[in-house]
Amino acid sequence: MKNFIVVVIAALFLLVVSSVFVINEGQRGIVFQFSKIKRDDASGEMRVYDPGLHFKFPMIENVRKIDARIQTLDEAPDRFVTSEKKDLIVDSYAKWRIVDFSTYYLRTSGSIDNARALLKQKINNGLRSEFGTRTIKEIVSGDRSTIMLKALESAESSREDLGIEVIDVRIKAINLPTEVSNSIYERMRAERTAVAEEHRSQGREQSEIIRSTIDAKVVIMLATAQKEALETRGQGDALAAKVYADAYKQDAEFYSFYRSLQAYENSFNSKSDIMVVKPDSDFFHYLKDTDKTKK
Repeated sequence: MKNFIVVVIAALFLLVVSSVFVINEGQRGIVFQFSKIKRDDASGEMRVYDPGLHFKFPMIENVRKIDARIQTLDEAPDRFVTSEKKDLIVDSYAKWRIVDFSTYYLRTSGSIDNARALLKQKINNGLRSEFGTRTIKEIVSGDRSTIMLKALESAESSREDLGIEVIDVRIKAINLPTEVSNSIYERMRAERTAVAEEHRSQGREQSEIIRSTIDAKVVIMLATAQKEALETRGQGDALAAKVYADAYKQDAEFYSFYRSLQAYENSFNSKSDIMVVKPDSDFFHYLKDTDKTKK
């Protein structure tokens, strides 16, 4: 008997526990009765349970909880076409939450993946229409905020269609496709290379001009120095000739004798020198004419 009472108490406890369910803050609940959604008896609408403690029939009713918090839709970047028929890779995200749980469940079967896919399609359609009416310059120069606002407005229909409120739509990045970016980078690199080569050629030209100018100045300086050297040498030679002439005028015979002695000295300054001269040559004039020598 005692064991029977324990079993009854345990069964009653399990019955009570299975009859109670809790919906946490940030959640909503939907109750299924034999796989059918439980509806309100008065309005016939789907019954959505708010946060709190609720009761259900055990073994008959099941509860499915839905996240009611703000969600983030951040999928992979998508490709959009501008009015110039040029592709752009746009990375965007959106903030959303469920406001009509009945519509949300009927449209998405309560699957958040289905909700994200449908919501992304709506947001991308709005972005695609906005990008399609603008050029790249307009998009980059400051129309981004307008594009995000228009995309948010176009996503407002998701409230009625999906039971979802789109709170915000933001564009994180706008990039060119990889193949286009590579082409642009190559063109930029070629342009920079051409500019660098132009600067190098201008530098080589300036270098040649400077080198030619310096070479011309050096040639002029050398020519001027050579001219001045020749003039100085000529002036010295003229002065020496004048000195010789003045000396000759004072005593021509002595000057002739002195020059002959210098010639003898220069001719016989080495013992190995050999000179073949006729005996009656004028070279030995003062060696033969004793009278002139004595004078």
